[in-house]
This record gives sequence, C-alpha cells and structure tokens, in this order.
Amino acid sequence: MRKFVLGLDEGTTSLRAVLYNVEKHQIADSSSLPLKTFYPNDAWVEQDAEEILNKIVKVSKTVLKNSSVEKNELLAVALTNQREAVVAWDKLTGKPVCRMIGWQCRRTSAMIKKLTIQERDEIKQKTGLIANPYFSATKMKWILENCKEARVLAKKKQLCFGTIDSFLAFRLTGNFVTDTTNASRTMLMNLHTLDWDDDLLKKFKIDKEMLPKILPCDAHFGNIKRFLNAPLLAIIGDQQSSMVGQGVISAGESKVTFGTGGFVLTNLGENSSNKDFPNLLTTVARTIHGKTDYAIEGSIYSACSAVNFLKSLGLFVNVQDTEKMAQSLSSNEGVYFVPAFTGLGAPYWKDDSRGAILGMTYDTTKNHIVRACLESMAYNTKAVFDEIKQNGQKLGLISVDGGGSKNNFVLQFLADMLNHKIVKSKESESTVMGAIYIALLNLGILCRADIKELTSSNKIYEPKMTESERKHLYDGWIKAIKKV
Repeated sequence: MRKFVLGLDEGTTSLRAVLYNVEKHQIADSSSLPLKTFYPNDAWVEQDAEEILNKIVKVSKTVLKNSSVEKNELLAVALTNQREAVVAWDKLTGKPVCRMIGWQCRRTSAMIKKLTIQERDEIKQKTGLIANPYFSATKMKWILENCKEARVLAKKKQLCFGTIDSFLAFRLTGNFVTDTTNASRTMLMNLHTLDWDDDLLKKFKIDKEMLPKILPCDAHFGNIKRFLNAPLLAIIGDQQSSMVGQGVISAGESKVTFGTGGFVLTNLGENSSNKDFPNLLTTVARTIHGKTDYAIEGSIYSACSAVNFLKSLGLFVNVQDTEKMAQSLSSNEGVYFVPAFTGLGAPYWKDDSRGAILGMTYDTTKNHIVRACLESMAYNTKAVFDEIKQNGQKLGLISVDGGGSKNNFVLQFLADMLNHKIVKSKESESTVMGAIYIALLNLGILCRADIKELTSSNKIYEPKMTESERKHLYDGWIKAIKKV
C-alpha cells in the first residue's frame, strides 16, 4: 500500500500543497497558487483569510487527485504557515469579520509607543519578544477598537482571534486550536508556562475565551473531512518549520531563510532564558514528544521582497539575472540599499525608517543597485549574528534556505560577511518538509537521526574575503543604517 503525507505551506505571497511519498522519501507532487496582498494605507498590510482557505483546499485536492490518493493511503496532513498575522472570525459561522492583518503591518505603532518601559520589560520577560507592532497582540486590540462586528461578537462570546494556522484548523477540522510556535509570536503567550498570560491578556483587553487552545506541534489537531478524513498531525510556524526541514535540531545550530523577509534562528535547546539577548527575540522552536526547544531569533522585515521591488521598477526581467548583474562588478563602489520599506527589524527595531539607496553617483548603474540589494541580505544577517555572538552563543552549523539561497552571489557574500562556513539547504522545500517530518515523528515513522540523514547537504560556501575588506564594507552599511 502506498503511504503519503500532505504538507500545506501557507506563506506570505503564495501557498502550496506538497504530497510526500513516505516510502520513497521524496515529493510526489506539488501545487501552488499566489496570494493577494492589500495595502490600504501607508505601512498597512492585509490579506483575505477566506481566499487563503479556498486556495489551500484547491491545491490540496489537486495533488490528491493527480496521484489518485485513496483514503487509507493518506496517513496525515501537516501545516506550516506565516506567523503573527491575525484573523478575527465568528465562532458560529467561521466567517472572518475583516481582512487578516499581516505580520508586516505597522498600523499599531502608536499603541506600542504608548507602552511604558516597565510594560516593555514585562513583555520581554514573559514572552521573549520585543514590544512591536510586528506581533499579534496589538493587531487584535486594533480590530476590537475599529471593527464594530468584532465588538458585537465579543459581547455575544462569539469572537475568535487566531493566527492563520488557527483559522485554517478551525475551518478544516472544527477545532479551535493552535501550537506553541505560533502562540509564542502573539505577545500573549508566557514563554515559560506555554499558556496564555492573564496579565498580558488584561493589558491588551483580550478575553482568554477568544483565543485557541495551545497544543504541542505534534498534537492530533483533528481530522479533515475534505482531505480524505486524514488527521492533522502537525502545526508549526514557517520559520521554526524550516529549522526542522534543514536538520537544525541541535543546540548551537542555526538556519537563515531568505524569503519575503529574512529570518535567523539559532537553536538554544531547552534553555528559555532571554535576558542575554536584549535586541533579539526568544521564541519556541518546537514542542515535540513532550519536550520544548527554544530559539533565539532575528527577524528581518525585507529580503527577497526588496528584490521583487527592483523587478517591479524594471531593473531586470528574471530574478535569476540578479546573480550575474551583481557578479559583473568587482565591488559595490560605495552603493548601499537599506530595504526598510516597513521599518527595520532586528537588531535595530526602527519602525519609522523607510527604504533608501545611498552612495549613488553619476557612474551608478542598475547593476550597482541590484548588487547593493543582494548585499543588504548579508549585512542584515551579520547584524543579527553579531548580536548572538556578543552574548556568548557559539555558532555551529549555519544552513540557508528560501528563494534567496538560489543566488550563489548571496550565499558567497554571506559566508564572507559572517566569516563562517555556509551550508545551502539540501531541500528547497525545507519549510513544508519540516512540518511533514514532524507528522512522521508523530506517527513513529521517523526519528531525529533520520531527519539529520535526510537533510544532510554537501553544498558549502567557504569565506574568502579578507578581514580588512569585510570591515570596510560593513562600516559602510552601519553608516547607511544611521541615515534612515
């Protein structure tokens, strides 16, 4: 009998369904669709949760039909998703009351500015997060204050708040649930108890009954009738999922993802202490088999989205062209691109900053601008790793995935900037594979050693740059950052 796991990857700009053949340890089929994003005001970002649900169902049914998968052949469904984005919906009908507020949205910056130093310290101590509109709590508060239907439902005890994983699980299984990784990004979950924090709920005026039940990543979240009644056996936030998908499962190992944004996560093992990383986030890496691992995280708001911005301006036709454009120059010639389209994330946390290109002269060409954009991914990543190292964390494996990892210039420049060996992820679909591996761990089909073996990669980039050149380039970046 054939055996499959259906992996669902709900990303920021697109979503996909991946059908994984368990016996052959390979992807049998996949299907993807783009997602619409709305920008109704400056630095506001919204999406349609109903569109996301409908497209998840569509791509899933496509891959199941293409391979003629029968009920007893689909062992499990696994879900990974963009984090922090907030959906509000009616508990009785399941219908959203407004558009989903995206993780990049900065509409609640004023709420964050009103927080006292004491309140910010409490948030950091309890949640591991730095008070920021990036996270979910103020998004929920904004909806209550600005959406009449949400307030009416709240009075009737019918309002549900959740990150997109919770909404999808609710509509697909009927259960109001989330997992520890997604809950840890709300600024409402206590990192140490792994439950909603009463003091923070009171501070943001969120009733506990509005929020889903927090479960481990490998829980049985319910069965999905629309997908052959298969059990949903894994839910995990996308960045934590890609850690598993790249085999970054031991303390001291790190992963970098260059997708819409850039994300650096270093595995801390079972240590949940966040006092040594004041400008970075401490987050749940995963909860599996009753054990919770934590990670230190630096979130970079814009990575490949900046490249796509340059494409929209007509600087190149295909993203693949950017590698040769960058390599056509021997240096950046003093041109720096700071992609602060919606502010700067870790370790700067400057929400009011906006994007800038600095150092241009009449000799500057589109190749310089493209190269500066690609270099910005490495500079931002170095800033995060510098914070991690300054606080005593030793670095081991650094694995890189995401769309940006397909660019050889980016990976070599990253190795040069970090002065550290870089491993290119073996699996281009590492995000969804992480969720699939968790489902297989849940089923007892895989163990940790199997994941290490399946994710081992021999594509390595060694640093080649001199220390003086590295310092010169990075000093230029620091000066550029100070100007935005």
